[in-house]
Order: sequence, then structure tokens, then C-alpha cells
Amino acid sequence: MSALRGLRSVLDFIYFAAGVLASLCLITILALIVLQMLARWTGEVAPGIPEYAGYFMAAASFLAFANALNHGSHIRVSILLNAVPRAVARWIDVWCFAIGTAVMWYFVYYGWRFVNFSIMINDISQGQDRTPLWIPQSVMLFGAFVMAIALTDHLIHLLFDGKHRIKRDLVDQSFGE
Repeated sequence: MSALRGLRSVLDFIYFAAGVLASLCLITILALIVLQMLARWTGEVAPGIPEYAGYFMAAASFLAFANALNHGSHIRVSILLNAVPRAVARWIDVWCFAIGTAVMWYFVYYGWRFVNFSIMINDISQGQDRTPLWIPQSVMLFGAFVMAIALTDHLIHLLFDGKHRIKRDLVDQSFGE
């Protein structure tokens, strides 16, 4: 049982660390935008900054998925779940997590193939930065992999414990629920 608690701690740390990395990507985007503004104001040229801002935006999005899922920040329409009996709601949840898990593992598989293909053909960006595209694609793939693990984790927990591990943060919820 302590091995499962250790695994739980490791998984929760990975989800949290991915969220922290996502927030650092957002801070980096802010810094890049400020640099671009300064370059424009001083008449300098800062090639590649828009491309890098885009890479960091994709990284921030994918890295934040698992942490957002655990904190209930993803959009979840609970009108149907609240209207049906608890047993039916549980199976609807199982179905949704199973579909989400399958889709995300499918995305990870083809994302892995996409990154390997970019490495194989030495694909570089079209912009002035000439960045090897496997680098930003790998960060996106890592975020998708963490999200696939999180969805699998929630699905297994739902199947064996009867409820998912998504925390409901009342401050972040809309007043429409």
C-alpha cells in the first residue's frame, strides 16, 4: 500500500511540476513580447521572437493540461451528471474518461511519430529563427504524455474507487453551475 502512496505522490508531483513549467512558459512569453516591443521602439530587429512566443504558447498549453484537469479547470458540463442517478452518472464519467484517455494516448502515439519524422528529415522552422522543429514538438509531446497519464490515472481511480480525483475549486467555478 505504501508503494501506491509513493506512486500517488510521484504522479501528483509530475502534474504540479508540469503546471509550474507551463507558468514559466507564460512568463517567458511575456518577456519575449517585452523584448519585441523594445526592439521595435529602438529600431532594432529581433528575428524569431514571434516564432518563439508561439512555441512557448504551445508548450504552456500542453504542459498545463494535466494540472488543470486535477484542479477542475477544464470545462465539464455537469447538467446531465446532476440529473441522472448516481450509478448512471458514474458510468457516464467512466465512458467520458475512457474516450478521453484513448484519444490522448492516440495523440501521444502519433505525436511521437511526428517528432521522430521531424528528426529524421531535419525539419526546421520556416521563420528567421531556423529552429529544429523537433524541440518545440517534444515539449508539446511531453505535455500530452503527462495529460494521457493523468486521464489514465483518473480512469483507473474511477473504476476502482467509484469517483475521480478532480478537485472542485469553488473559487474558479462560474456562478452558472
